[in-house]
Amino acid sequence: MANDIHADDFQAAALSTRNRGLPILEAFHWLGDGWRDFTARPGLSLFYGVGVLALSALTVAAMFAAGWDHILFPALSGFMIVGPLIAIGTYEKSRRLTEGEPLGLRHILFVPLRSGGQIFFVGLILALLMVFWMRAAVLIYALFFGLRPFPGLDHIVPMLFFTPVGWAMLVTGTIVGGLFAAFSFAISVFAIPMLVDQRTDALTAMGTSMALVWNNLPVMLMWGAIVLAFFLIAVATGLIGLVVIFPLLGHATWHAYAAIARS
Repeated sequence: MANDIHADDFQAAALSTRNRGLPILEAFHWLGDGWRDFTARPGLSLFYGVGVLALSALTVAAMFAAGWDHILFPALSGFMIVGPLIAIGTYEKSRRLTEGEPLGLRHILFVPLRSGGQIFFVGLILALLMVFWMRAAVLIYALFFGLRPFPGLDHIVPMLFFTPVGWAMLVTGTIVGGLFAAFSFAISVFAIPMLVDQRTDALTAMGTSMALVWNNLPVMLMWGAIVLAFFLIAVATGLIGLVVIFPLLGHATWHAYAAIARS
């Protein structure tokens, strides 16, 4: 077993230098492949999307009930940080479709972890990044608006978009949030599919993911932009769009992994 793990580590080291030279429009092919997987047994993907929507709605409701509406926007953007972990069932569906393996609801709800608990270590890192981002967002608000109480969602929009201080805060928050999002994207976009698909450890998977993103930067920047655009559409629909968008992006991410990282 130890020899197998070491062999996988050597394979990951070689993999991390891979540059597939893919054109940036290849990202749209991944999206098309993701849609093909979505429409193959669509009930499974829709069930998964409804579950993600329900989880999101319960989280938002709990935040309002606890009086935490002041961190709603950072929490919504933080969802992009932990999203890859929540999507493991969609990776498994795409993997099984690719391999021609049996596929049912239990296969996407109870995904066999080929790397054991290593995926939970990555999940812990992503959760910590989300907590740090939300804390940073509170500090950014305090930096520009002082210690005044949060005015409520009905007043925050005009305050942010129609005052110079609000514009400055938006720019700062976008830059800081973008750094958090970029780092979390780099360490997880290939790491979590890899841990679903292969036997390796979390640190190797995250390091390999970062290296693959860097070595295939143009197409990965396009893929990141597509993910962001679809996420904004989901938010604009009151999160209802997550029913389709979340599993679609999960399936497409698997094909990004298969195109760049899979042996």
